[in-house]
Amino acid sequence: MTLLTTNLGPIERTRPCPQLHLQLLCHLSRSFHPFDTTPTFRRGPSRNADTDSYPAPAQSPYYLLPYHRDRLISAAHHFKWASALDFLQQDLESFEEFLDASIPDRDKPWRLRIVVDCNGTASVDVNPTAAIDPLNLLIPSPYTDTQSTIWQVYVDSQSITPSGFTTHKTTARDEYTAARMRAGISSPMETSEVLVVNPDGEIMEGSISTPFFRRRNILKNADKPGPVWMTPPLTSGGNAGTTRRYALTHGFCVEEVITRADLVDGEECWLSNGVRGFMHGVVVLSQ
Repeated sequence: MTLLTTNLGPIERTRPCPQLHLQLLCHLSRSFHPFDTTPTFRRGPSRNADTDSYPAPAQSPYYLLPYHRDRLISAAHHFKWASALDFLQQDLESFEEFLDASIPDRDKPWRLRIVVDCNGTASVDVNPTAAIDPLNLLIPSPYTDTQSTIWQVYVDSQSITPSGFTTHKTTARDEYTAARMRAGISSPMETSEVLVVNPDGEIMEGSISTPFFRRRNILKNADKPGPVWMTPPLTSGGNAGTTRRYALTHGFCVEEVITRADLVDGEECWLSNGVRGFMHGVVVLSQ
Protein backbone atom coordinates (compact mmCIF):
# COMPACT_ATOMS: atom_id res chain seq x y z
CA MET A 1 0.00 0.00 0.00
CA THR A 2 1.51 3.29 -1.09
CA LEU A 3 1.13 6.31 1.19
CA LEU A 4 1.18 9.97 0.22
CA THR A 5 2.40 12.09 3.11
CA THR A 6 1.24 15.67 3.48
CA ASN A 7 0.99 18.07 6.38
CA LEU A 8 -2.31 16.31 7.14
CA GLY A 9 -0.40 13.09 7.80
CA PRO A 10 -0.28 9.82 5.83
CA ILE A 11 -3.04 9.44 3.25
CA GLU A 12 -3.97 6.11 1.76
CA ARG A 13 -3.68 5.96 -2.01
CA THR A 14 -6.75 4.11 -3.28
CA ARG A 15 -5.96 4.62 -6.96
CA PRO A 16 -2.72 4.03 -8.88
CA CYS A 17 -2.28 7.76 -9.42
CA PRO A 18 -3.78 10.84 -7.73
CA GLN A 19 -5.22 13.67 -9.79
CA LEU A 20 -5.28 17.44 -9.93
CA HIS A 21 -8.59 19.04 -10.76
CA LEU A 22 -9.00 22.60 -12.02
CA GLN A 23 -12.34 23.69 -10.63
CA LEU A 24 -11.93 27.44 -10.96
CA LEU A 25 -8.56 26.63 -9.43
CA CYS A 26 -6.71 23.38 -8.82
CA HIS A 27 -7.83 20.27 -6.99
CA LEU A 28 -6.18 17.28 -5.41
CA SER A 29 -8.37 14.52 -4.04
CA ARG A 30 -7.55 13.39 -0.51
CA SER A 31 -9.06 9.99 -1.27
CA PHE A 32 -8.33 10.32 -4.99
CA HIS A 33 -11.96 9.98 -5.98
CA PRO A 34 -13.52 12.84 -8.00
CA PHE A 35 -15.73 15.33 -6.13
CA ASP A 36 -18.06 16.93 -8.62
CA THR A 37 -20.10 19.56 -6.77
CA THR A 38 -17.58 22.43 -6.74
CA PRO A 39 -18.03 25.01 -9.55
CA THR A 40 -15.48 25.02 -12.35
CA PHE A 41 -13.92 27.85 -14.32
CA ARG A 42 -15.72 29.64 -17.10
CA ARG A 43 -15.58 29.83 -20.87
CA GLY A 44 -17.73 32.54 -22.42
CA PRO A 45 -19.32 32.48 -25.88
CA SER A 46 -17.18 35.45 -26.92
CA ARG A 47 -13.77 36.87 -26.20
CA ASN A 48 -13.24 38.71 -22.94
CA ALA A 49 -13.24 42.50 -23.00
CA ASP A 50 -9.96 44.13 -24.03
CA THR A 51 -9.29 46.11 -20.87
CA ASP A 52 -6.17 47.20 -19.01
CA SER A 53 -7.52 45.52 -15.87
CA TYR A 54 -7.67 42.07 -17.46
CA PRO A 55 -4.66 39.69 -17.56
CA ALA A 56 -3.13 38.75 -20.89
CA PRO A 57 -4.28 37.21 -23.11
CA ALA A 58 -7.30 39.50 -22.68
CA GLN A 59 -8.94 38.11 -25.79
CA SER A 60 -9.19 34.52 -24.51
CA PRO A 61 -12.77 33.29 -23.97
CA TYR A 62 -11.54 31.39 -20.89
CA TYR A 63 -11.96 33.53 -17.79
CA LEU A 64 -8.56 34.28 -16.18
CA LEU A 65 -6.98 31.34 -18.02
CA PRO A 66 -3.34 32.29 -17.21
CA TYR A 67 -4.15 32.46 -13.51
CA HIS A 68 -5.88 29.07 -13.58
CA ARG A 69 -2.90 27.46 -15.26
CA ASP A 70 -0.55 29.11 -12.74
CA ARG A 71 -2.64 27.64 -9.90
CA LEU A 72 -2.35 24.17 -11.35
CA ILE A 73 1.41 24.62 -11.74
CA SER A 74 1.66 25.81 -8.13
CA ALA A 75 -0.26 22.75 -6.91
CA ALA A 76 1.88 20.39 -9.02
CA HIS A 77 5.01 21.97 -7.52
CA HIS A 78 3.57 21.62 -4.01
CA PHE A 79 2.80 17.92 -4.49
CA LYS A 80 6.00 17.33 -6.50
CA TRP A 81 4.36 16.01 -9.67
CA ALA A 82 7.09 16.45 -12.29
CA SER A 83 5.17 14.80 -15.15
CA ALA A 84 2.13 17.01 -14.51
CA LEU A 85 4.42 20.05 -14.67
CA ASP A 86 5.67 18.96 -18.09
CA PHE A 87 2.09 19.11 -19.38
CA LEU A 88 1.06 22.28 -17.55
CA GLN A 89 4.06 24.38 -18.57
CA GLN A 90 3.18 24.33 -22.26
CA ASP A 91 2.49 27.74 -23.81
CA LEU A 92 -0.95 29.27 -23.25
CA GLU A 93 -1.93 29.03 -26.92
CA SER A 94 -1.41 25.26 -26.88
CA PHE A 95 -3.20 24.99 -23.54
CA GLU A 96 -6.20 26.86 -24.96
CA GLU A 97 -6.24 24.61 -28.04
CA PHE A 98 -6.32 21.60 -25.71
CA LEU A 99 -9.40 23.06 -23.97
CA ASP A 100 -11.08 24.04 -27.24
CA ALA A 101 -11.12 20.42 -28.35
CA SER A 102 -13.70 19.65 -25.63
CA ILE A 103 -16.09 22.55 -26.34
CA PRO A 104 -19.22 21.30 -28.17
CA ASP A 105 -20.59 24.76 -29.12
CA ARG A 106 -18.41 27.87 -28.99
CA ASP A 107 -21.45 30.18 -29.12
CA LYS A 108 -22.59 29.15 -25.62
CA PRO A 109 -21.12 29.63 -22.14
CA TRP A 110 -19.58 26.60 -20.43
CA ARG A 111 -17.99 25.64 -17.15
CA LEU A 112 -14.98 23.38 -17.34
CA ARG A 113 -13.07 21.11 -15.01
CA ILE A 114 -9.62 19.95 -16.01
CA VAL A 115 -8.38 16.69 -14.50
CA VAL A 116 -4.60 16.21 -14.55
CA ASP A 117 -3.06 13.14 -12.95
CA CYS A 118 0.48 12.75 -11.62
CA ASN A 119 1.61 11.29 -14.95
CA GLY A 120 0.55 14.45 -16.80
CA THR A 121 -2.51 12.80 -18.39
CA ALA A 122 -5.31 15.36 -18.71
CA SER A 123 -9.03 15.36 -19.46
CA VAL A 124 -11.72 18.05 -19.50
CA ASP A 125 -15.29 17.89 -18.14
CA VAL A 126 -17.59 20.43 -19.80
CA ASN A 127 -21.07 21.46 -18.60
CA PRO A 128 -23.48 24.25 -19.62
CA THR A 129 -23.61 27.34 -17.40
CA ALA A 130 -25.88 30.36 -17.23
CA ALA A 131 -25.10 33.52 -19.14
CA ILE A 132 -24.09 36.48 -16.95
CA ASP A 133 -23.40 40.18 -17.42
CA PRO A 134 -19.79 40.38 -18.73
CA LEU A 135 -19.17 43.29 -16.36
CA ASN A 136 -19.54 40.83 -13.45
CA LEU A 137 -16.26 39.27 -14.60
CA LEU A 138 -14.34 42.51 -14.06
CA ILE A 139 -13.26 43.86 -10.68
CA PRO A 140 -15.95 46.12 -9.17
CA SER A 141 -15.52 49.89 -9.37
CA PRO A 142 -17.15 52.76 -7.42
CA TYR A 143 -19.43 53.12 -10.44
CA THR A 144 -20.51 49.47 -10.54
CA ASP A 145 -24.28 49.26 -10.29
CA THR A 146 -25.58 47.20 -7.40
CA GLN A 147 -26.42 43.75 -8.72
CA SER A 148 -30.02 42.67 -8.48
CA THR A 149 -29.06 39.42 -6.73
CA ILE A 150 -27.58 39.90 -3.26
CA TRP A 151 -25.87 36.86 -1.77
CA GLN A 152 -26.54 35.94 1.85
CA VAL A 153 -23.16 35.41 3.55
CA TYR A 154 -23.09 33.33 6.75
CA VAL A 155 -20.22 32.40 9.08
CA ASP A 156 -19.45 28.80 9.95
CA SER A 157 -20.05 27.83 13.58
CA GLN A 158 -17.02 25.52 13.58
CA SER A 159 -13.40 25.91 12.47
CA ILE A 160 -11.17 24.33 9.80
CA THR A 161 -7.46 23.66 10.29
CA PRO A 162 -5.39 25.24 7.46
CA SER A 163 -3.31 22.88 5.32
CA GLY A 164 -2.05 22.36 1.81
CA PHE A 165 -5.54 21.10 1.01
CA THR A 166 -7.00 24.52 1.84
CA THR A 167 -4.29 26.61 0.15
CA HIS A 168 -4.58 24.53 -3.03
CA LYS A 169 -8.31 24.05 -3.46
CA THR A 170 -8.71 20.31 -3.58
CA THR A 171 -11.32 17.65 -4.14
CA ALA A 172 -11.01 16.88 -0.42
CA ARG A 173 -14.10 18.97 0.18
CA ASP A 174 -15.74 17.29 3.16
CA GLU A 175 -15.02 20.15 5.57
CA TYR A 176 -16.38 22.73 3.12
CA THR A 177 -19.45 20.65 2.40
CA ALA A 178 -20.09 20.27 6.14
CA ALA A 179 -19.77 24.04 6.61
CA ARG A 180 -22.37 24.63 3.89
CA MET A 181 -24.73 22.12 5.48
CA ARG A 182 -24.35 23.77 8.90
CA ALA A 183 -25.29 27.08 7.25
CA GLY A 184 -28.38 25.49 5.70
CA ILE A 185 -27.03 25.68 2.13
CA SER A 186 -28.20 22.52 0.40
CA SER A 187 -27.89 23.38 -3.30
CA PRO A 188 -25.09 24.90 -5.42
CA MET A 189 -27.81 26.94 -7.12
CA GLU A 190 -28.54 28.91 -3.95
CA THR A 191 -27.22 32.47 -3.80
CA SER A 192 -25.82 31.83 -0.33
CA GLU A 193 -22.28 31.44 0.93
CA VAL A 194 -20.63 30.47 4.21
CA LEU A 195 -17.31 31.84 5.42
CA VAL A 196 -14.94 29.23 6.85
CA VAL A 197 -12.88 30.11 9.92
CA ASN A 198 -9.53 28.83 11.23
CA PRO A 199 -9.00 27.81 14.89
CA ASP A 200 -7.80 31.36 15.71
CA GLY A 201 -11.13 32.81 14.61
CA GLU A 202 -9.75 34.28 11.38
CA ILE A 203 -11.83 34.21 8.21
CA MET A 204 -10.06 31.93 5.72
CA GLU A 205 -12.33 32.24 2.66
CA GLY A 206 -15.81 31.35 1.48
CA SER A 207 -16.75 27.74 0.79
CA ILE A 208 -16.84 28.49 -2.96
CA SER A 209 -15.50 32.03 -3.16
CA THR A 210 -13.03 34.69 -2.07
CA PRO A 211 -14.61 37.32 0.24
CA PHE A 212 -13.87 41.06 0.37
CA PHE A 213 -14.83 43.36 3.25
CA ARG A 214 -14.76 47.16 3.39
CA ARG A 215 -12.64 48.47 6.27
CA ARG A 216 -10.76 51.62 7.22
CA ASN A 217 -7.15 51.15 6.18
CA ILE A 218 -4.99 51.48 9.29
CA LEU A 219 -1.99 49.65 7.84
CA LYS A 220 1.39 51.32 8.17
CA ASN A 221 2.46 53.33 5.09
CA ALA A 222 -1.00 52.82 3.63
CA ASP A 223 -1.44 54.47 0.25
CA LYS A 224 -5.18 54.67 0.86
CA PRO A 225 -5.88 55.89 4.41
CA GLY A 226 -9.66 55.83 3.96
CA PRO A 227 -12.01 52.82 3.68
CA VAL A 228 -10.70 50.11 1.37
CA TRP A 229 -11.71 46.60 0.39
CA MET A 230 -9.76 43.89 2.23
CA THR A 231 -9.44 40.15 1.75
CA PRO A 232 -7.96 37.61 4.19
CA PRO A 233 -4.22 36.90 3.73
CA LEU A 234 -3.09 33.43 2.74
CA THR A 235 -1.59 33.07 6.22
CA SER A 236 -5.16 32.70 7.49
CA GLY A 237 -5.30 29.43 5.56
CA GLY A 238 -7.55 30.04 2.56
CA ASN A 239 -7.16 29.49 -1.16
CA ALA A 240 -4.84 31.43 -3.42
CA GLY A 241 -7.79 31.88 -5.77
CA THR A 242 -7.67 33.26 -9.31
CA THR A 243 -10.18 36.08 -8.81
CA ARG A 244 -8.41 36.90 -5.52
CA ARG A 245 -5.14 37.31 -7.41
CA TYR A 246 -6.92 39.38 -10.08
CA ALA A 247 -8.40 41.74 -7.46
CA LEU A 248 -5.09 42.16 -5.61
CA THR A 249 -3.04 42.65 -8.77
CA HIS A 250 -5.24 45.47 -9.98
CA GLY A 251 -5.59 47.28 -6.68
CA PHE A 252 -9.20 46.48 -5.84
CA CYS A 253 -8.22 45.28 -2.37
CA VAL A 254 -5.43 44.76 0.14
CA GLU A 255 -4.71 41.80 2.42
CA GLU A 256 -5.58 42.03 6.10
CA VAL A 257 -6.63 39.58 8.79
CA ILE A 258 -10.40 39.61 9.28
CA THR A 259 -11.77 37.82 12.33
CA ARG A 260 -15.22 36.49 13.05
CA ALA A 261 -15.51 39.19 15.73
CA ASP A 262 -14.79 41.92 13.14
CA LEU A 263 -17.87 41.12 11.09
CA VAL A 264 -21.03 43.21 11.42
CA ASP A 265 -24.52 41.88 10.79
CA GLY A 266 -25.86 43.39 7.56
CA GLU A 267 -22.54 44.75 6.31
CA GLU A 268 -21.89 44.85 2.58
CA CYS A 269 -19.26 42.57 1.04
CA TRP A 270 -18.15 41.17 -2.28
CA LEU A 271 -17.54 37.53 -3.24
CA SER A 272 -15.75 36.18 -6.29
CA ASN A 273 -14.94 32.94 -8.07
CA GLY A 274 -13.88 31.67 -11.47
CA VAL A 275 -17.38 30.84 -12.73
CA ARG A 276 -19.56 33.74 -11.56
CA GLY A 277 -16.98 36.51 -11.38
CA PHE A 278 -17.82 39.07 -8.67
CA MET A 279 -21.04 38.88 -6.64
CA HIS A 280 -22.48 41.43 -4.23
CA GLY A 281 -23.24 40.07 -0.76
CA VAL A 282 -24.42 40.96 2.73
CA VAL A 283 -23.19 39.40 5.98
CA VAL A 284 -25.85 37.58 8.00
CA LEU A 285 -24.85 36.83 11.61
CA SER A 286 -28.29 35.93 12.96
CA GLN A 287 -30.11 32.94 11.43
